[in-house]
Amino acid sequence: MATFILVPGAWHGSWAFEAVVPLLERAGHTVHALTLTGLRPDDDNATIATANLDTHADDVLRLLDRTHLTNATLVGHSYGGMVIAAAADRAAGRISRLVHLDAYVPRDGDSCWSSTSDGYRQSFTAGAAPTGYAVQPPAGGDPRRRPHPLGSLLQEIRLTGRFDEVPRREFVYCSGWEERTPFADLHTRLQADPGWLVHDLPTAHNAMREAPEAVAALLLGEDVTDAPEYARCAHR
Repeated sequence: MATFILVPGAWHGSWAFEAVVPLLERAGHTVHALTLTGLRPDDDNATIATANLDTHADDVLRLLDRTHLTNATLVGHSYGGMVIAAAADRAAGRISRLVHLDAYVPRDGDSCWSSTSDGYRQSFTAGAAPTGYAVQPPAGGDPRRRPHPLGSLLQEIRLTGRFDEVPRREFVYCSGWEERTPFADLHTRLQADPGWLVHDLPTAHNAMREAPEAVAALLLGEDVTDAPEYARCAHR
């Protein structure tokens, strides 16, 4: 059985995977869904202000140490792709699989800021204006979202090459929001890279909430290409 560590994107916590976790557990797997430092309801302003990408990678590494995991699957959504890349690079071979769920796949020196679209950079800037250290979530959406530490979006990642040595690396492209996605060029790049397995899922960005059965099926290695109920999710 596999062990999955699920890392949410900006503004989100472990609750973002609440519909996926029981599906994986029902299949007999162990699942850890994380809420990153600075996104927890009881985190104070100092914690939020000082949290960065290294902090979030350390959240994953501490879990690996605490649970003595040596064959883990890291799943990162959106910004969480930066986190699982940094953690995998530092995990000394304890990661067997990476799944970037409509998520950034950085190269050395990239940041979430440098990798995203102009629209998202404008959103980060506007969202950080009230405090200077925490990006408020965009209007609308789940009320459980919390201000996201700005430092984690700006910090450049440092990769030694171990990230590229993870045996199984996958990218899930959500095609149901192609007019706004920042991942179109990344999708093209990884399709041409033999080191990556690329999946297409016709949902909008938050696939784990819009189509949890499809996300769980992908994580379990099942083929969802011909499932029409998943295609309908793209139009919600």
